[in-house]
Amino acid sequence: MTTSRLFSTVFSILVCLTALAQEGAWTGKLDVQGMSLPLVFNFSADGCTLDSPAQGVKGIKGERTITEEGKLRVMVAAVGVTFEGLMEGDSIKGLFLQGGLSLPLTLRKGMMQMRRPQTPVSPFPYTTEEVRVASGNIVLSGTLTLPPNCNCNTPVVVMVTGSGQQNRDEEIFGHRPFAVLADALARHGIASLRYDDRGYGNAALDFSSFTTDDFKDDAEAVIRYLRNRFSRVGVIGHSEGGTIALMIAAEGKADYVVTMAAMAVSGLQTLVSQHRASLAQAFLPVTVLDAYSNALSDAFGKLANGACVEDIDVGNVPAMLREHFSKVLRQTSSPYMRHLLTIDVRPILPKIVCPVLAMGGKKDTQVDCEANLSALHAGLSACRHTILPFDGLNHLFQHCTTGNYTEYQQIEETMSVEVLDRICLWINDIR
Repeated sequence: MTTSRLFSTVFSILVCLTALAQEGAWTGKLDVQGMSLPLVFNFSADGCTLDSPAQGVKGIKGERTITEEGKLRVMVAAVGVTFEGLMEGDSIKGLFLQGGLSLPLTLRKGMMQMRRPQTPVSPFPYTTEEVRVASGNIVLSGTLTLPPNCNCNTPVVVMVTGSGQQNRDEEIFGHRPFAVLADALARHGIASLRYDDRGYGNAALDFSSFTTDDFKDDAEAVIRYLRNRFSRVGVIGHSEGGTIALMIAAEGKADYVVTMAAMAVSGLQTLVSQHRASLAQAFLPVTVLDAYSNALSDAFGKLANGACVEDIDVGNVPAMLREHFSKVLRQTSSPYMRHLLTIDVRPILPKIVCPVLAMGGKKDTQVDCEANLSALHAGLSACRHTILPFDGLNHLFQHCTTGNYTEYQQIEETMSVEVLDRICLWINDIR
């Protein structure tokens, strides 16, 4: 055997052994401008995939190769990512490359462990029933949680999730906020019904074709269902669900309402604020942020009035953000997003006469706490209302550092105990 053939054979064996040793999940954390971003590489005989748990992204396909030096190279073309590293004992140490960034990254074998100590664990001091509720031609599946000695005079709430298709627990990054809230309510003598969003688990339905009005119809169907068993029915809504709760209350269909980070200003204003907050984390100059936000507000206004994405001029957008701007416009062109841009509940707030508890986290980067709670304080002129801003809490009402959504997955707390207690005490106080 020639030297070259011997080298080729040995190299092939080393590649196979290295690949076998790598199979399975490997986890690491990137330090990006002071933020920790977990990543998971999943290696198998068929190739590899990349997960970014904090961003809710799973299964991005990549290609794995072993260089002649024995270095692992992973290329994930869909997101422009390359990782190169060497196995050292039980870890793979290397560099993560994306968009001009070069960051050290160490991977260790095993899945990321997420501790969620607030998730309810049986046995429970209350009972539950699985229910199905018709809303037009849609059937909603949910869980009715009943405290001990429950009767028709027991307070009950419908729980309405935020934007995006979610299950009855409003599950996100292993957190189950509505399960935690239902547990707290039941332990304070309050019944609740939480349900899967329409079409949840049914890939045949185009969820983006539904609008906030459809989700409002669903919540009203659940209220009607509960009125057959309970004398007083309230609504707890989170984010978009809070906006829906206000709409329902303005029509006199709820006996009391709790909003958690509800959008009270316009959908257009909210989306512009969200994008500005996201870009601000890249430490862009204020002048750039102002120009981008103004251009986005103008474009959103045109989309809300039926304009096509292709007809929107990008000339006023800072050059460095034009590609990002175009991507945002494409994402905002669905029926759901176009309708969201037109929503503004401020004109109907004076119609609400039932009691309202409105809460927000001061570090919320998705629904601005000050702007939205101020709008509620100004508009809720005909009802008993309590406005509660919470220091140090994010959009999920977790204690946090920055409020950025990339923190949600890393925080063990699902929901502030103070928030849970305030909701329960307020509902029992208005009986």
